[in-house]
Amino acid sequence: MKKLKRFAALALTGVMTASLLAGCGSSGSGSSSGSKNEPITLTVFSQLANYSGEQTGWSADILLDKFNVVLNIVPDLNGTYQTRMEAGDLGDIVVFGSDGTDYTNAIKAGLLYDWNEDDLLAEHGTYIRDHMSKALEHNAKVKPDGDTSDTVYGFGHNVATSSENHEAFFYTWDIRWDLYKQLGYPEVNELEDLIDIFADMKEINPIDDNGNPTYAVSLWPDWDGSMVMYVKATATTYYGYDELGVGLYDSNTGTFHGCLEENGPYLRSLRFYNQLYQRGLLDPDSMTNTYDKMSEKLNASGTFFSIFNYAGSSAYNTDEHMSQGKMMLSLTPTNASPIAYGMSVTGGNRIWSIGAKTEYPELCMDIINYLCTPEGRLTMEYGPQGICWDYDDQGYTYFTELGKKCHNDVNTSMEEAGFTGTFHDGQLQINNTTWSLSAVNPDSNGERFDANFWLSEQTEPACETEADWRNYFGVSSVEEYMEKCNHTVAPSSEYTEGSKDDEF
Repeated sequence: MKKLKRFAALALTGVMTASLLAGCGSSGSGSSSGSKNEPITLTVFSQLANYSGEQTGWSADILLDKFNVVLNIVPDLNGTYQTRMEAGDLGDIVVFGSDGTDYTNAIKAGLLYDWNEDDLLAEHGTYIRDHMSKALEHNAKVKPDGDTSDTVYGFGHNVATSSENHEAFFYTWDIRWDLYKQLGYPEVNELEDLIDIFADMKEINPIDDNGNPTYAVSLWPDWDGSMVMYVKATATTYYGYDELGVGLYDSNTGTFHGCLEENGPYLRSLRFYNQLYQRGLLDPDSMTNTYDKMSEKLNASGTFFSIFNYAGSSAYNTDEHMSQGKMMLSLTPTNASPIAYGMSVTGGNRIWSIGAKTEYPELCMDIINYLCTPEGRLTMEYGPQGICWDYDDQGYTYFTELGKKCHNDVNTSMEEAGFTGTFHDGQLQINNTTWSLSAVNPDSNGERFDANFWLSEQTEPACETEADWRNYFGVSSVEEYMEKCNHTVAPSSEYTEGSKDDEF
């Protein structure tokens, strides 16, 4: 494999040198900013963001060097969307949490930029135009009722290169396997079977690394919508029913289960968390947590469980924890049917768009286009090319030593590469995706963007705990385990939520 690229010098301000620019050069996108004068600050209003303020760290340095731009992230806190709508300016880059009412109302109010106007897409979105045409075609159909104009205002997240397979599982039922092993591998058939197991785990591990009480799980309200996100998501991954409005939809039978259905999936999930709360197993700060605060508790070994891999194993399984034999690994209840989403070339419903009032539509499009290139997608997921990841001589993707550390522990310092802060500090806070991680990377040797599927990542167990988990289930990876479990594949759909009256 290629050796990690070395760069002679980096300015103390964190601005990257020309050789770093070569390592992070665009694959099909050009910068409209041209000169390196005073940086341009763009406002990014994202309904998916958990962060407020100026983007920092390594991704900020890359965007500054490539586009001479600084991103100011504005999350959708209580009333933010309505306030910006009333002001008539949503921002420069605008990310919607769905293609429903908020999105269509913004179109109706004339607050989104038409990507066909002044050949914006043709001249500054060439990679999107050439590789995401189906996603653009779908977006052109998502309009307010009665709007038949020939306009395109963006595209949805998680675009696939093919619809033949499903996305990688992220509802992975992660549990502290080292503690579960100490308990003698008790059976987990029903959701409720986990309650006593968590109580027993707390008995043997009552205090976290910081001397605080441990809990089964810590929730956060940032993404609550029509329902409590974590409660709804637990029902989704147990039953295999996906969220739809104020309930859950069974794609196999076409049955809709309202959230107040007696003994229905949502209320059962809600009772599960209520029982955890009554037994002192639910973090009492769950109503006021932020995602970052939850992550801090997780990383201090303060929780035992997460239904999501990104809030469980992906964050917890650091080199330090694994060296101590501590790992979060999958344990799906026998009667559960975790959902996996069918891949869609038309993309999902979380929309990338550009505000109509921006003074820099070309620059906004250049940035979004870059995020859609293979380099941009991998860079925003894993860090700078040549520093955190690269391709070997056969076109296979691999992590550098630093990149592997960052992948295993987002709190890894980036200072040795000339950046400020940790890898986590530099992760792009817009919190939306372009390509699905499960999509095939056209610049690689047929590999997915997802590092779990790279040839270079098919390795031996990281520690005895992982070896024990693999041996217990007879698998070599979480994806293989989840495929063997009962699971539901929700087919991709072009369904778009209908508009609602303002009063509703």
